[in-house]
Amino acid sequence: MDPDRKNSEEVAEPLLAYRNPEFLESTPARTLRIVAEYVEPQTRLRKAGVQNTVVFFGSARILPRDVAEEKLRAIENAGGEGGSKPSRHVLRQARRDLEMSRYYEDARELARLITRWSLAVSSQGRFLVVCSGGGPGIMEAANRGATEAGGKSIGFNIKLPMEQKPNPYITPDLSFLFHYFFMRKLWFAQPARALIVFPGGYGTMDELMEFMTLIQTGKIGHHMILLYGSRWWKTAINFRWLLRSGTISEEDLRLLRFVDSPSNALELLKKFIRRDRTVRAFLQRAVP
Repeated sequence: MDPDRKNSEEVAEPLLAYRNPEFLESTPARTLRIVAEYVEPQTRLRKAGVQNTVVFFGSARILPRDVAEEKLRAIENAGGEGGSKPSRHVLRQARRDLEMSRYYEDARELARLITRWSLAVSSQGRFLVVCSGGGPGIMEAANRGATEAGGKSIGFNIKLPMEQKPNPYITPDLSFLFHYFFMRKLWFAQPARALIVFPGGYGTMDELMEFMTLIQTGKIGHHMILLYGSRWWKTAINFRWLLRSGTISEEDLRLLRFVDSPSNALELLKKFIRRDRTVRAFLQRAVP
């Protein structure tokens, strides 16, 4: 190469490794991405003063009552003015959605009650912070109830092939997006003091069983697990049959409590939390 040409040309500066998007998205950099999904949430939660959470799990498909009512009304009226009548299947689904909407409203009310209690204990509402998976359905209901009570709430969303946007009720600086399911689960578990599980599908079952396994095996401390909707849960999973067949013990079964109202769930949560040494200092200022 001509020396004069070499001197006259500007030599491109190489990228710093941590500013190289091609490298950061590559397979060899997976470890860095995993670490980032631990450190970044940890930093933001500490900055917000979040130490203890109550995690809500449940179906993303459960609708608010007003939405379910409007949907059913539209379907029932669809046959008017020469339109085709809706099928029995469509009507049955709409009525089912309205029936299931009670769980949305109960989750919303329970999150509101928990947040009000947290605000009574600590004016900053940091005593117990409502946490959800950040999406629609029961997740939205939990964040919505906390917001309506004037408190903060967390949304741990997950990047999926089908788009799942954060619901609008999450506190903006406590809205997170994860790529790795296991890192998301870690942050569900690590600051949690209690888990409240509403009716749900595969994802809800997966999260419930993982929490139960972690508690059963002593990998995390004892957490309260409340299954909301005793009839639904006892129909969906025959826990007594697991006990009778010898695949779980009586002690394992005691990890679960069934509840059917927001007020009952709150009272059980209060009793449990008052015995938790990690949060006892907060309760010295609690309002009865």
